[in-house]
Amino acid sequence: MLAPVIAGVDGSAESLAAAEWAAREAERRGRRLRLVYAWQRGARPGREASAGAVQRHLARRVLRQAEDRIHAMSPGTHLDDESAQGPATEVLLHAAGQADLLVLGSRGLSGFTGFLVGSVALGVIASAERPVVLVRAGEEAADEHLPAADGSASTRTGCRDVVLGVDVADGCDEVIGFAFEEARLRGARLRAVYARQAGAPLGPGPHETSADTSRELLDDRLRAWGEKYPDVETLTTVATGRAQSVLVRAASGASLLVVGHRLAERPVGPRTGPVTHAVVHHVDCPVAVVPHP
Repeated sequence: MLAPVIAGVDGSAESLAAAEWAAREAERRGRRLRLVYAWQRGARPGREASAGAVQRHLARRVLRQAEDRIHAMSPGTHLDDESAQGPATEVLLHAAGQADLLVLGSRGLSGFTGFLVGSVALGVIASAERPVVLVRAGEEAADEHLPAADGSASTRTGCRDVVLGVDVADGCDEVIGFAFEEARLRGARLRAVYARQAGAPLGPGPHETSADTSRELLDDRLRAWGEKYPDVETLTTVATGRAQSVLVRAASGASLLVVGHRLAERPVGPRTGPVTHAVVHHVDCPVAVVPHP
């Protein structure tokens, strides 16, 4: 059986938006959707049974709310649900291990572009061995699509670009392959972006790599994937500046931003790198974080 797309839900607006996004993604991928709710007892001694009953009732209510939203949006979606006792990060990491893709919600920050990413989402991203997508509250199906001719929102137009952040010095095939597949599923253009810092050499050599050379390296890095996905129109961009700032700008108006996260052992434990940390807080479209060795 194919691994499902899994969405973590907790009854919040952002988790409901994530569940709806996950339903659309499951349909694109031809997979089932599973909704997961995590709960902890935290009751006084002697009251564990009653507290557990309350939590199970709350779990059922939250899951039913998400199911009703999804069935109203997409009646043909095949879905199941699960409530699990334990810390949310642990429950979701376990779910990620069973998933084709894990989808979580993040609150949009009113007043300026960005995500308010909680410790649970950051903990999952830091340790998950499967791709994780963060979806902001308010994300709707039309946000993935280009506007209609009159400028109004539409779900009948083509999908907005998928943007891929690439480090040409890093062999992150898992990240590149994920982005190409997402573009193919949407019938969207893929924009691959490499951020170079002026004056910085690429690799151990002493000489600065020019923008033209960087573009050649980027094109070479993507060539085999372009041959594997001949129907995906690919645009490559080399921009000078910090990767965090370059990717935030590049993702404006995109349907999805794809970045990599290296699964490396660190003395202080799993954590997100500076680029991943910045984009998941400041990009206004869904962000896919793809782990790689």
